[in-house]
Amino acid sequence: MKTLISASDLLDAVFGSTTPVLLDCSFDLTDPEAGECTWRRGHLPGARYVHLDRDLAGDKLDAAGRFLGRHPLPERGRFAQRLGQLGITPSSSVVCYDAQGGPYASRAWWLLRWMGHANVAVLDGGVAAWQEAGGALVIEASLPQAAAPYPELAPALPTIDATTLLTRLGSVALIDARAGERFRGEVEPLDKAAGHIPGARNRFFKDNLAPDGRFKSAADLRVEWTPLLGGLEAAELVQQCGSGVTACHNLLALAHAGLGDSVLYPGSWSEWSADPIRPQAKG
Repeated sequence: MKTLISASDLLDAVFGSTTPVLLDCSFDLTDPEAGECTWRRGHLPGARYVHLDRDLAGDKLDAAGRFLGRHPLPERGRFAQRLGQLGITPSSSVVCYDAQGGPYASRAWWLLRWMGHANVAVLDGGVAAWQEAGGALVIEASLPQAAAPYPELAPALPTIDATTLLTRLGSVALIDARAGERFRGEVEPLDKAAGHIPGARNRFFKDNLAPDGRFKSAADLRVEWTPLLGGLEAAELVQQCGSGVTACHNLLALAHAGLGDSVLYPGSWSEWSADPIRPQAKG
């Protein structure tokens, strides 16, 4: 219950003596209500729905009106309250899942760890794996037993902001989780400009997955990620993407491979590209 859990193991847990809290994180960036609609049509037994914009992200503007990206981190106090509403306490086992290959579940996984929660995993293969293992979907909505707001401690995982990153360009190792054509600046369907942060290298988050939609083995991920590390420790890398969501998929892959935790740039390209004074690159 630290990185991934198989569908068969989750089946045993769901119908065992200690049922984990299940979070359905399914989402569609082009249709923000699609994930919740899908949850209403069928979800894992007892799963509670969490919405990327409402639950797993915060305000897009800071107090001075500066744009922080499409999915900034939620304010910690508000997120702590939401975790309590979902019935999550420090002793809870939590499993996050989605139907899109894991990026939104990975965001929830990272946020829970950022809050200091230890016992959280992502369902490997998501909804499809659950059904392939014989798990049923239900339409009944489960009302969680609300708990007190989650205890607020110092952030347990590292992040970097745009101002600090700008001062470190040229000396910091950056990994961009977007698809290659977006990274290269050939297309840009979501953000203000096309391209990438200078010096970044590309690791499309879907490259962490095998053809069956499950994560590659820890050994295979180590082989693929080691050249990207370039002799550095994972903690010396900054992970980013379009808005700080799919970068969490790469963070999960690194952790599953046993390579450790990297730094997340939450604003990512959506924040970076919104200010024309920040340098940009293509190709």
